[in-house]
Amino acid sequence: MTNMSDAYLDTHRLRQFMAVAEHLNITRAAEQLQLTQQAVSSTIKTLERDLRVPLLSRNGRSIALTPAGKVLRDGGLPILDATEALARATRAAAACERDHLIIAHTPAISSDEVFDISEPIRRAFPQASLTARQCFPDELVPAIREGAATVGLRRGTTTPRNVAAAVVAYTVLNIAVSAAHPLAAKELVTMHDLAGESLILWGPPGESFYSDFLMAVCRRAGFEPKSVVNHIQGTAPTTAVIGNDHFAFVTAEPGVYHHGQAVVIPIQDPPMAPVQALWLRHTTPPLLHPLLDSEVHVGEGRNACPTRPDKV
Repeated sequence: MTNMSDAYLDTHRLRQFMAVAEHLNITRAAEQLQLTQQAVSSTIKTLERDLRVPLLSRNGRSIALTPAGKVLRDGGLPILDATEALARATRAAAACERDHLIIAHTPAISSDEVFDISEPIRRAFPQASLTARQCFPDELVPAIREGAATVGLRRGTTTPRNVAAAVVAYTVLNIAVSAAHPLAAKELVTMHDLAGESLILWGPPGESFYSDFLMAVCRRAGFEPKSVVNHIQGTAPTTAVIGNDHFAFVTAEPGVYHHGQAVVIPIQDPPMAPVQALWLRHTTPPLLHPLLDSEVHVGEGRNACPTRPDKV
């Protein structure tokens, strides 16, 4: 008789169950898998027998997941993703391919930050190949699951479904304003200076962790900011303030940008924004270990901050 561990290790059965759990319809699941309905039904019954629990509740032609089925569904996808990742790694090893880490990052994290954050990896694996590619937040997890990225970097602290996550760095925040803004002449600003100013964000509050975080930074400083959402996405954060009277929190080094159109100014006692790494659950690529084992503080130029502030 097949034992319980065999059922867990059989990815073919698990894949069929996941299709049924997605559609809650054996016919549609069978069509997706290009199998017969009888074959899929038989697989589900075998899984239920081996696990000794019902996975589906059946009421006429309709089916639903039992509590046990929901647990298997929630845990099954990361296992399948990890299996695919292991297969890719095995093929790469057989082909003697060079160690390669693909780092996907959201627009809220600059390529300069990616370079700084990856320093522990570059130090531990000097011969490894690293590629950074930008993608929008909703593209990050799919890229990791599909193998288009090994690790994703974003502003966040919550763990998305089906991937593992950890905060690996903190970045000093400055502000950017247009060259015509009254604050542009200052060499240093305080959070109090920003009270009454309009904050430009890259996502609506309530829909973006980073927007919520930046709003919270202002609230902790004692004021409720006016806010607008930038209608231009995917460009450098410093571009958000060009041609308007808003300010933006950015991680770019203080200075003048975009042919004199934008100015970045340091903040006294600056807030720090978290950088979160995402990767496949049940896997930890060797090249990722140095990053996960060390906390990086990215404080560009004169804003370098050696310790994490208690207020963030």
